[in-house]
Amino acid sequence: MKLVRNFMLASVSVLATSQVAIAQDAPSEETADTQEVTEIIVTGVARGQNSLDTSVSVSSLGTEEIANASPRSVAELFRNLPGVRSESSGGEGNANIQVRGLPVASGGAKFLQLHEDGIPVLEFGDITFGNADIFLRSDFNVARVESIRGGSASTFASNSPGGIINLISKTGEREGGSLQLLTGLGYGEYRLDADYGGQLAEDLYFHVGGFYRQGEGPRDIGYDGNKGGQIKLNITKKFDAGYIRFFGKYLNDNAVGYLPNPVLVTGTNANPDYVNVPNFDINEDSLHSRNFLSATSLNAGNNPERFDIREGQHPVVKSFGFEANFDVAEGLNLTNRFRYSDVSGSFVSPFPGSIDTATNVAGDFGAGTVLRFANGANAGDLVGPASLVARIVLFNTRLNSLDNITNDLRLSKTVDLGESTLDLTAGFYKSRQDISTEWLWTSHLLEVRGGGDAALIDAFDAGGTALTDNGTVAYGASFFGNCCRRVYDVTYDTNAPFLSANFNTGGLTLDGSIRFDFGSAEGEVFGADLGGGRVGVAAVDVNGDGTISAAENSTSIVPLNQPGLVNYKYDYVSYSLGANYRFTDDLSAFARYSRGGRANADRILFNGNNIDNASGALLNSDVAIDFTRQLEIGAKYKSSGVQLYGTIFRATTEEENFEASTQTVFSRSYRATGIELEGSVSVGDFSLSAGATYTDAKITRDLISPGNEGNRPRRQADLIYQITPQYSTDLFTIGANIVGTTESFAQDNEGLVLPAFTQVNAFLSVRPTQRVQLSLNANNLFNTTGFTEAEEGSIPANGIVRARSINGRTISAAIKFDF
Repeated sequence: MKLVRNFMLASVSVLATSQVAIAQDAPSEETADTQEVTEIIVTGVARGQNSLDTSVSVSSLGTEEIANASPRSVAELFRNLPGVRSESSGGEGNANIQVRGLPVASGGAKFLQLHEDGIPVLEFGDITFGNADIFLRSDFNVARVESIRGGSASTFASNSPGGIINLISKTGEREGGSLQLLTGLGYGEYRLDADYGGQLAEDLYFHVGGFYRQGEGPRDIGYDGNKGGQIKLNITKKFDAGYIRFFGKYLNDNAVGYLPNPVLVTGTNANPDYVNVPNFDINEDSLHSRNFLSATSLNAGNNPERFDIREGQHPVVKSFGFEANFDVAEGLNLTNRFRYSDVSGSFVSPFPGSIDTATNVAGDFGAGTVLRFANGANAGDLVGPASLVARIVLFNTRLNSLDNITNDLRLSKTVDLGESTLDLTAGFYKSRQDISTEWLWTSHLLEVRGGGDAALIDAFDAGGTALTDNGTVAYGASFFGNCCRRVYDVTYDTNAPFLSANFNTGGLTLDGSIRFDFGSAEGEVFGADLGGGRVGVAAVDVNGDGTISAAENSTSIVPLNQPGLVNYKYDYVSYSLGANYRFTDDLSAFARYSRGGRANADRILFNGNNIDNASGALLNSDVAIDFTRQLEIGAKYKSSGVQLYGTIFRATTEEENFEASTQTVFSRSYRATGIELEGSVSVGDFSLSAGATYTDAKITRDLISPGNEGNRPRRQADLIYQITPQYSTDLFTIGANIVGTTESFAQDNEGLVLPAFTQVNAFLSVRPTQRVQLSLNANNLFNTTGFTEAEEGSIPANGIVRARSINGRTISAAIKFDF
């Protein structure tokens, strides 16, 4: 509540003293539910504009396109946006999302923001174990998805120089609703979606919708890993001069967080052959198991506590807010948008620190050690010497508070200059983002076996003494060198006034915008990783039996009496200049240059070279902000039944980052050059939409590993593409959604190759009556194996690589009722 109180006081002050603007325009109530026919874009621009009159690259997906994409997560949905590489292999969230070759050195969406109705889900898209997409769901509430790549995203939103993806909600001005029952065919998913909107009274509209689902999910894990749902509501009152809209959301969902799994790689790094290891299907299985449902660890107070692994990715979001848009005088418009989100949850998932044979794993404990199954069908039996065993680090992270509070205010003025017009906008953006997190990791031995049947494994010395506690090797991350027992509570305050001007005369539009971000970070961090003599491992009687076991002798603790302070300020300027010329009603061309910044958040906290833990001050001011510069030249054509867009781009960026899974610090610069193409054609009952992005990306500077300079960044493919052919009549719709990528490198050393792959998703809908629809959706119809990332940069001696792959084939059937 302190966060709320302080923010409200600041917002009241801003409202009283400033006539300024928001970072992003809202959809008008007339267009929110009519994405199929509107040309007006509202994301990342000063005011809603026809796409042919803007000097930015934008794309949108309507409700029909969303349904046809058969997405099992928002990451799978985002794959259909040109220029966006969405590594949709982490489950409902935790995807790595990049735009136009801007790097994803660690995880999340660092240079990209995810918005709901023009407001960021979280201020930073790559909070460790709290990536923004974890707290976002796509359901029947969504009217359309808009994306802007590069361009004015630098100045119309903070911390998003690469772009913005915006989920825009229905508002009820198109009366009606739907109810859909969906079931997985051959996999565990049972889901109910419903929504309804309409008019409550004259000029008073509402929309409410949500979903609930339960099931094992697309991979065999042995228990219901996906369970929960959300509900959203908005009410809009229209006036002669504008409207006011109130909205709320409640999300409480458990979803499996898929991390890398074992796969056998033979051949060479340049021409590898990926095949399944024994008893484990890389498309269907995961290192989750009915035999590994909970784990004990010391909590943030250094007291033993039992944690449920079935929590998985568990977002809990309670948010409310309002949007007001009014013409306060002739040609003068005032818009304000406010939202408070109470955000918490957890992230719990097993990560394989390494995978080896039972013989080699036993050797870690000393000569004469034997391994036995701790539970499962073969409990007590010896583990075969050639059997594969995973050294698991359980990522058990408590997301105590990711609360954020945001206010966007803008004032826009249109000046009539006769045959020309000048649109002026002044704006102010303010947000406060909490990041209060606990890392309570533990180490375990787990059998490599699919079907959700993997058993925990115990080690015994030659005399029969247990060296593990029911599969627990240590009450800390012993497989990561006992690192990362961390607790931190930091608040990030972001303030950003901005100005924009848009001049239009005839077919020519010139626009420019500038944004000044200034902010601060304040709080405390705890952890032995901070150094300074802090102790991180001790002997603790975790189970309280009066003796110290081998596992308890290596228990990670939090040095609670030795906090490190965080107390620094930062500021930076972003700007964007663009020109667009509309040659005809159907054709326009544009050019734009932009510079934008991204403030770094929690990923720089535990690097001793970044922050003075005694004072909280920055030791190196350069680590606070990473800049991106982008040049774009493009053309747009839109005529009856045909749309074609093309953009040539060049981007440079820098990155300071930290990756939890490898304990790696990054300090780099990058360059990316490429071309982005998008188009659609409609002839009678047939339509085809497609997009492709070619990117030539390089690491231009690497202070930590100079040998990487000149290499292609990891997981950066030369070409990504998506194609959707569709045939639709009054009775049925049939089609396919095809997404693909050329090969890329697993790591920055340009060693191990991740092969190219094409994924085909198919859909069939039949409408026997006007208000009933039966549908079949197949995700990954041909059960393609496609790898999005791998931990190893070259084939290891035992050939076992830890990699994340797209899910195998899943087919769902649904019946939908419209009313």
